[in-house]
Amino acid sequence: QVQLDESGGGFVQAGGSLRLSCAASGGTFRNYGMAWFRQAPGKEREFVATITWNGGNTHYADSVKGRFTISRDNAKNMVYLQMNSLKPEDTAVYLCAATPRWLGGRFENEYDYWGQGTQVTVSS
Repeated sequence: QVQLDESGGGFVQAGGSLRLSCAASGGTFRNYGMAWFRQAPGKEREFVATITWNGGNTHYADSVKGRFTISRDNAKNMVYLQMNSLKPEDTAVYLCAATPRWLGGRFENEYDYWGQGTQVTVSS
């Protein structure tokens, strides 16, 4: 059983930056593909970014490509999401997810483990 704990959310003005962190415990972290999803009020959860077990492959949603960067540190059991040039439409709860069988990483049903999320609010 893998536990995921997100942190780093907050309130930022448009154009600003935030770095989200996700701490994993209870499993062999390097065996898992990881991802960030987000969910805004009244909207469905959507894919943001994913990374393979060794960081060798990443994918991003078109809406964040060029602004967000996902990375991981297997020695620390951590995955990160660096968010730059933030926009009001990036406002959402951001959730970390883990899967032992990475198949491209873009779909919710690939992921077995989820964190509780961290709130990101971007003002205009």
